[in-house]
Amino acid sequence: MSNTYSLEGKRVFVAGHRGMVGAAIVERLKSENCAAILTAGRADLDLIQQSNVNAWMNDQKPDAVIVAAARVGGIYANDTYPADFLYDNLMIEANLIQAAHKNGVEKLLFLGSSCIYPKFAEQPITEEALLTGALEPTNEWYAIAKIAGIKLCQAYRRQHGADYISAMPTNLYGPNDNFDLKNSHVIPALIRKALAAKDAGETGIEVWGTGAPRREFLHVRDCADALVFLLKNYSGHEHVNVGYGDDIPIAEIATLICDIVGLSGPMRFDTSKPDGTPRKLMSADKLRAMGWTPEISLRDGLTETIEWFLDNQADARLS
Repeated sequence: MSNTYSLEGKRVFVAGHRGMVGAAIVERLKSENCAAILTAGRADLDLIQQSNVNAWMNDQKPDAVIVAAARVGGIYANDTYPADFLYDNLMIEANLIQAAHKNGVEKLLFLGSSCIYPKFAEQPITEEALLTGALEPTNEWYAIAKIAGIKLCQAYRRQHGADYISAMPTNLYGPNDNFDLKNSHVIPALIRKALAAKDAGETGIEVWGTGAPRREFLHVRDCADALVFLLKNYSGHEHVNVGYGDDIPIAEIATLICDIVGLSGPMRFDTSKPDGTPRKLMSADKLRAMGWTPEISLRDGLTETIEWFLDNQADARLS
């Protein structure tokens, strides 16, 4: 369902502007001629406190809200702090969505995660796969909170006619990513390994697992562009996948990163480490049918990300 929404002259609140996605959204919005791009750090706005969120919304009066704020972490954090991941994310999304409704926000975009889908969903994963099977146990707390956010947007649309929509990005990478080796995702972890090996005069790097699993990756700037596109052009009950539309084996990603870094030598695969899901590719057909396609190739995106990391190591999240 299309319902063009102009951002020109609007006050747009990006919740979670310090994260990788939020920061990219703020940059993308600068070309939309908004009246104001609103942000608030944790010291200024505690999103877990309903009264604080209501008061802030009432004071700032945003026309549109993008919910990119969330408590995130890797498998260890999800497994160790399940109550925190479920409670905090439920509160963040519920407080923002309720406050948006209470304060007359015209449009809201809720940002989910591909972990909302069943662990063994048919590939590529379509939007219709939601709630058709069991979740991945290691991050089900986070996934359930995100599913609740989608349903909350749908409920406000159904009961109040609110123009609230949801988008589900695939695996993202790019500037401002988390480069902490303990809980980073595969691309920043491989980048750090490759750069460290090169600095040490070593050849090749160690890759966890067999390298055979296939994963889909989308540059965060493309993701931000897709999200703004949806905010302006989509008004529908169902959530929309935001993906690259293709996937690649982990071994090829590692080889490509080493090639860009200038590191030679064979990959060493630690098969004592788990592979995880054999394949995780989201269908991008729904978004493509609306007229949006990504522009940044994987090689170009990785090159930019590596350059950003080298230029910003002092500020990058390393631990």
